[in-house]
Amino acid sequence: MTIFLVLAGIFSFCLTYITRKVAIKKSMLDLPNERSSHTIPTPRGGGIAIALTWFLSISILHYYNQIDKSLFLALFSGLFLSVISLLDDIYTLKNKPRLLVQAIVSGLGLYFIGGFNSIDLGFIVFSNPYVLNIIAFFTIIWFINLFNFIDGIDGYASSESIFVIASLYFFTGESFLLFLLMALVGFLPWNWDKAKIFMGDVGSTLLGYTIIIILFYFHKTHMVSLFEGLILTSLFWFDATYTLIRRFLNKEKIGQAHRKHVYQRLVQAGFSHQKTVLCGTSINVCLLLLVILIKQTFISTLFGCVVSLIFLFVIVFFVNKKKAF
Repeated sequence: MTIFLVLAGIFSFCLTYITRKVAIKKSMLDLPNERSSHTIPTPRGGGIAIALTWFLSISILHYYNQIDKSLFLALFSGLFLSVISLLDDIYTLKNKPRLLVQAIVSGLGLYFIGGFNSIDLGFIVFSNPYVLNIIAFFTIIWFINLFNFIDGIDGYASSESIFVIASLYFFTGESFLLFLLMALVGFLPWNWDKAKIFMGDVGSTLLGYTIIIILFYFHKTHMVSLFEGLILTSLFWFDATYTLIRRFLNKEKIGQAHRKHVYQRLVQAGFSHQKTVLCGTSINVCLLLLVILIKQTFISTLFGCVVSLIFLFVIVFFVNKKKAF
């Protein structure tokens, strides 16, 4: 197993290098503008390396019966998402075809893992599959897009994903997670400040989809509850959701590009990309300790979610105080 993990990391690293060379040759560059957090033209589409390493890895695991078939089919459905996202990176597609594929893939993922049929709220077990599957469907679509929104500075999305995957492995010991981890580890050196290549939609949307599908699967298998998974990923979904609501209340155009996410405002306040990522990692460690505390005590996961939200609201308060935006 160890040798295959090392090979996965090397494959991702080398493939990222090749992708960068091709992207430069084909002028597949992310050009800086007034809404960018970078200052020089940078190749994009590096997520191809993550995607190919990941799909090849789980295919091999499936061949040797090392991964649950239903989970494999759900995760492999992300291939369609990667293809449409790659086309979007190259040609900048309209919203409708992207959302259509996202909806189809989300439905397939839910179908293959057997749906989302019940959740323990602490004081009651809610088990209406119709309501829960509708919520789950839109949650998957939201995760697909929020990872895309948050992938705006060097090393941020990949570092967050590495943390979440490593945390899930810590709690479950599921070896398939290590292959996604190594795919990200191979990519990260090329994406670290200052980035030599960006992940692009092909990587960020796939990561969002893959992580939420894994969370639903672990919830069904009682390895990690959905609330615990939401705490571990709250740095990303809280920032994206908070910013969306804030912009809606300010009557801004929701679909217009911007630099108003909390992490972007830290950069505007003078933090380097690297320092911002390290701050995010520190917050993630606190969230991980909260989940460990929940698992070791009788604290309900729903209460833990409330605590994590309060914690993140406090952080946003101090970010807002640092500089007027």
